[in-house]
Amino acid sequence: MKKLLAAVAASLLMASASAQTVPAPTIAAKSWLLLDATSGQVIAAQDPDARIEPASLTKVMTAYVTFAALRDKRLTLDTMVNVSVRAWKVDASSSKMFIDPKVPVSVNDLLHGLMIQSGNDAAVALAEAVAGDEGTFVTLMNRESQRLGLKNTRWANPHGLPDANNYSTARDLSLMAAAVIRDFPEFYKIDSIKQFTYNKITQQNRNRLLWLDPSVDGMKTGHTASSGYSMIASARRPNGNAGERRLISVVLGTASDGVRTQESQKLLNWGFQNFDTVRLYSKGQAVATPPVWKGSAADVKIGFTRDVLVTVPKGVAGKMKPVLERKDPLVAPLARNAQVGTLKMMVDGKPLLALPVVTLDEVQEASIFGRAWDSMRLWMQ
Repeated sequence: MKKLLAAVAASLLMASASAQTVPAPTIAAKSWLLLDATSGQVIAAQDPDARIEPASLTKVMTAYVTFAALRDKRLTLDTMVNVSVRAWKVDASSSKMFIDPKVPVSVNDLLHGLMIQSGNDAAVALAEAVAGDEGTFVTLMNRESQRLGLKNTRWANPHGLPDANNYSTARDLSLMAAAVIRDFPEFYKIDSIKQFTYNKITQQNRNRLLWLDPSVDGMKTGHTASSGYSMIASARRPNGNAGERRLISVVLGTASDGVRTQESQKLLNWGFQNFDTVRLYSKGQAVATPPVWKGSAADVKIGFTRDVLVTVPKGVAGKMKPVLERKDPLVAPLARNAQVGTLKMMVDGKPLLALPVVTLDEVQEASIFGRAWDSMRLWMQ
């Protein structure tokens, strides 16, 4: 199954390359990427695998690990956390939630302080609540990153304060953001809250797009003197008759808060205005029912093990034509989900993308007489 999904991902790169017939916008950032989270396709990018300092974007992974602890019932939102001196003292000049060692704080408040106020103190307190100490929590962060396929990321702390061993890339950050939205939608809602008050101190969410664009519902900003101003932003907008579509932009290393906001908005608008995401096939939908030789069944349904969606430039979807290439003859036994062909989507006679086609059912061998009969028929063809 992993090989199949890898093949699907590789095939979508063809569509991504074709999508570049629409000129990408000029983005004033060190690196950037636009991901269609609905199709899983990168629409456009500049230096997406360049290693960068993620700054407070690190807190998205801190949140992910904490959400996993909540899912696994190792914590609850009402769990009260004793604030350590270490959490209270973390870099006095940095972003803070202003927790107090004398006053226990709930996990729920800490998550709001983490994602809305970008509190470094909240990050340490959550790390200690989840794992007992900061070092063990960082191990969990890196373990989750590996599981999610973040190939060029390493975490050294839960808050993102400068450390040579704390780094990531635009591509990895987009995958991390998509994972939070996909795996923990009930907790992701915190990102859309515009302000939060704790300890009688009200702080606004640093994601200015929440005020400027009603389709934006998250995700996180980051800044240090060495990294510049960065932002992960996500927005949902209508997708014609196909429901909603979500884009995730990652803009890294801009010159100011205003520039990161402006460039993130530009990138999201460009993606929504110039591309459509279309459903080609549904999970389990048969694209053909070819004959099977030497099998207990005369034929087998072939198709896809997941919904197949693709992001293409506007106006292209209606021009796509499917061409199925099969690995004939199909001879039993055939395992379920075995790749037996490729479906190419053609536009004006040129391949836009290629998708691996698999068996939707298992076909066992026929009896010895059935196999002998089909062997003779194959020989006569």
